[in-house]
Amino acid sequence: MDAARAMTAFFDAPVRGKNLDDLRRTNLATALGLIHAARSISRADLTRSMGLNRSTIATIVADLEARDLIVIGGARDTKRIGRPSLEISTSDRHVVIAVNPELDATTLGIVAMGGRVLREVRMDHERPPSAREVVNSVRALVAGMQPELGQRHEVLGVALAVPGLVSAVDGSVRLAPHLEWVDEPIAAMLAEALGVPAWAVNDASCGVVAEVLFGAGIGSGNVVYLNGGASGVGGGVVAESRLIQGRGGFGGEIGHTLVRSDGAACRCGSRGCLEAEVTRTALLEAVSLEPARAHELEALLFEAYAQSDDVRALVDAQLSSLAVALRTAVNMLNPEIVVLGGFLEILGRIGGERLERMLREVALPGPGQQVRLEGARLGRMNLLIGAAELAFRPLLSDPAAAPVVAGREHAAGALS
Repeated sequence: MDAARAMTAFFDAPVRGKNLDDLRRTNLATALGLIHAARSISRADLTRSMGLNRSTIATIVADLEARDLIVIGGARDTKRIGRPSLEISTSDRHVVIAVNPELDATTLGIVAMGGRVLREVRMDHERPPSAREVVNSVRALVAGMQPELGQRHEVLGVALAVPGLVSAVDGSVRLAPHLEWVDEPIAAMLAEALGVPAWAVNDASCGVVAEVLFGAGIGSGNVVYLNGGASGVGGGVVAESRLIQGRGGFGGEIGHTLVRSDGAACRCGSRGCLEAEVTRTALLEAVSLEPARAHELEALLFEAYAQSDDVRALVDAQLSSLAVALRTAVNMLNPEIVVLGGFLEILGRIGGERLERMLREVALPGPGQQVRLEGARLGRMNLLIGAAELAFRPLLSDPAAAPVVAGREHAAGALS
């Protein structure tokens, strides 16, 4: 998937009309989307990607700079004949407050364009937080950051990555069983509390968006992402360069794929779901780790796997269940890449080539031979980065709607 397709995969394309103003707005959106997806790009590469002449690109760049959407840096040596080309990066003026509530902690990040997390704060919990408690905590944290935010940044909105079923219509949580949330209008609650637009989406859907734009899925339009966290296993799907959410936004729940007919009870009410058979809790208990020390799991699990028959049996059983769920996803969706995040990435590394071999043995020959397994490259940040894309979508779709910074009117006027 080329950069232009990646740029339009997750937010609405600008309205393309026939007059000069429509053309101008389209060019601005295309350019900003390319810069955003690349994080940093030379002006020469931007010119080649858009297929426009240098003078038109110069005018577009000047307009975006006048709105403080991009920053022009020094010259990049492209190893080509001629003068080095100027480097263009996204500005950090416009930011999104991204939030990921989980069983053990709520994480808040200040995210700028280009998938850059400028600041991260983690609030630990002794029990699952209610929706109202999450809203109150976010409001208190944002209030404390307000002097810095108000002086340096413009907050476009707040976006949540929720481990549960989230409506694509209004951002309400239909069910987040591990958090014990049922029919919580979390997006509306946050919008009222903070006075800015608010969005909410399933956490694994956020993860797949982030990994396709900035991580392991760059260059691919067909990616399945599985996230393993304190709340279980979630799934996100990009097919033909589009995020697949289904009619109501509830699509992609690969964590509730049946992997064992006589398996353990799942919080969803069924039995033998992937997230009931493959759990972080069991792995933590196997190496005597408290949830607060989950960041130590990888090192201890690798050591225990080599030394303990019981740990090896547990990990192998979880790998087998994971392979069954991956078979279903691969046969149904024919992805190019399956990305494993959270504790599933640790399982994948322990399984190594064996997990890929197990998958190829049970999947159909065509899709099974075409897929490859990758670990998430953005780590725990991918959920925050993906959530932020929701709030950046209006700006990326129509950068011309952003106001021109005082004193820079002459630059933006060049395209008027």
